[in-house]
Formats: sequence, structure tokens, C-alpha cells
Amino acid sequence: MTYCVGIQVDEGLVFAADTRTNASVDDVRVHRKLHVFQWPGERVFVVMTSGNLATTQRVIACLQRDADDPDAAQSLRGFRHLFEAAAYVGRLLVESQARVDEADAERGTSTQATLIFGGQIAGERPGLYLVYPLGNCISASPETPYLQIGESKYGKPILDRIVRPDTSLEDAARCALLSLDSTIRSNLSVGLPLDLALVRAGGLRVERQMRMDATDPLYADIHANWSRRLEQAVQSLPRFPWEAPREAADPGPPARDGHPERS
Repeated sequence: MTYCVGIQVDEGLVFAADTRTNASVDDVRVHRKLHVFQWPGERVFVVMTSGNLATTQRVIACLQRDADDPDAAQSLRGFRHLFEAAAYVGRLLVESQARVDEADAERGTSTQATLIFGGQIAGERPGLYLVYPLGNCISASPETPYLQIGESKYGKPILDRIVRPDTSLEDAARCALLSLDSTIRSNLSVGLPLDLALVRAGGLRVERQMRMDATDPLYADIHANWSRRLEQAVQSLPRFPWEAPREAADPGPPARDGHPERS
């Protein structure tokens, strides 16, 4: 299975994805699902993939082939508008599904895939699209500033509660990591390491890109802090009428100015 999330805020775009893929219970592997195509100062695109691995790998290979060919009829380098690039990615997805289906017709396995595609072209605002198996797209909006593919339900609550257009890019990135962390905790088919990429509006490049596993200090700190703060939040909720009042926390020894010492 897979979980990928893209977030669009006023400051830019956040892309985050797990890397676990499995063909069966005992066939678990790591594959990159977050792919960057960029020409700094001109345009930047990120594609995240979910679904049949043969299909998604073919889509990425075709995108790279066309981008490397100056004589290609269409490529990510040639479009003037982001929605045109999204439509092109959708056409490649439909074509790739059909090709993989021809080769795999006897097995009866699903060749469908779903993508998140986003980025920015010089002269336009950043944008984020969900590309369906039929090749059609929908875009993120101020009302729904994030898009998900794969195992999305476990990581949705944090996004619904926190992410808004005016959320900072870094806070949006933290929410994306928490969304993935919650999913990993509840679903074995989604797993570490995680890939994260940030595109700041107007930067026309991937500003930050990193991979995190369980030993990464940043990820370990976010994971531990979130669990601890959630438990503290539950304990601080209003008491039921039949419960005794919770004892106030000890403020610590007074400071010289008469106020509690601050650590």
C-alpha cells in the first residue's frame, strides 16, 4: 500500500510520501514514490505515485524520456501553464495503464494508479493536482488545501484540524510528517523511510528535500513529542461531573522575583 500527501499553502507546496511497497504479506520492499523534475529558475514539478508499481514506474520513465528529448512533441519543459502539464501527466498515466494491462492481461491484476502532481512554472502561482486513473484531474483549493493518495484515512484528521492557506510552509511540512506518522502507526502497509520535499512559492526549485527513517533525530523527536503531547492534551480535557478535580501541577520553587522559575 502507499500513503502520499501534498499540501498547498500561500507560502508554497509540501510533498510527503512513504516508501513501502508490497506484493504480498512477506514481500515488502522500499521504492521511491516522490519524484522531482526541475529546471531551477524556470519551472519545478513533483510527482507522487500510488498503485500498480509497473504503471507508475513507466509514467516516471516516460516523463524523464520526454524531458530529456529536445525533439519530443510534449514534455514537462514545454508547457506554459501548470494545468496543461497536469493533463499531459494524465494522458501518460492512461497510456501506461493500457500498456501494462496488455502485458499483464492473463493475471487479472489491477494496473491502475493515482498520482499527485504539483509545482510551479515561472509567471504562475504554484499548484497541486490529483490525477485519477482515467487521466482527469482535480486541483487543491483554499477550502481543501491538501490532496492524498493511498491509505489516507488515518492521516486525515491532523490535516483537517490544522492546515489552512495561511499555515506556514514549515508547519504544513510538520503536519504532513505527523499525518504519515499516524498512518504508519495504524497501518502496516505504510512504512519508513519517508520522503519530504518543499517548494517555496516563487523559488522555482525544490528548496528542501530529505529522507527520514526511524533513526533520524528530527523524525524521532517529532514522533515522540506528538505522542507525549497528545497524551497530555487528553489528560487536560474537562473532567466528568463524577470525577474529582485534577490536582494542579506543581509550579516549582519561586524565583527571586516571586514568580516560578522558568526552565
